[in-house]
Amino acid sequence: MRILGIDPGYATIGFGVLDFDGREFKVVGFGAITTPAGAEFDSRLQMIYLDMLMILEKHKPDAMSLEKLYFNTNHTTAIDVAQARGVILLSARQSQVPIFEYTPLQVKNSVVGYGRAEKKQVQEMTRSILRLKEVPRPDDTADALALAITHGHCAHGLNLQGML
Repeated sequence: MRILGIDPGYATIGFGVLDFDGREFKVVGFGAITTPAGAEFDSRLQMIYLDMLMILEKHKPDAMSLEKLYFNTNHTTAIDVAQARGVILLSARQSQVPIFEYTPLQVKNSVVGYGRAEKKQVQEMTRSILRLKEVPRPDDTADALALAITHGHCAHGLNLQGML
C-alpha cells in the first residue's frame, strides 16, 4: 500500500510518501510545498492545488492521510488553513485517492505508543521507524511522515488494505 501523508497548512505543507507491506515502511519521498508570504492568498491556494496534483500524479498513492483540523486560538489562521486543507482534499478527491483523517492524539498513539508524547518524541520515533539518519525538516514534513505511518498502522490493524 502506498500512503501519502499530508500536514496541511498554507505557508508550508509537509508531505511524505511511504510504501507499507504490513510489516515494514519504505520511504518513497518527502518534502514540503511552500508558498510565498507576499503572494495573494488565492494565488497561494492555486500553488498548493497544482503542487498537490503533481505529487499525486507522480506517486499515485492508494490513500492520503492528513491531520484533522483543530484550532483553539487564532481563528483567522484556522480559516486560512481550512481553505488550504479544502484545496488539498479537492486534489485528492479529483485524483480518486481515498482520504483518511487522524487527530494528533491518534498520531502520537500510533507512532510513539503514548497519546501525550511531545512533538520531538514523535519526530524521533518517525526517524527511527523509517530508518532515517536525521529527522526530516521542516517539522511539517516529519509530521506528514508520522501521519502516513499512522495510516499504515490503522489500515493494517483494521485490515483495510484490500479495500483501498
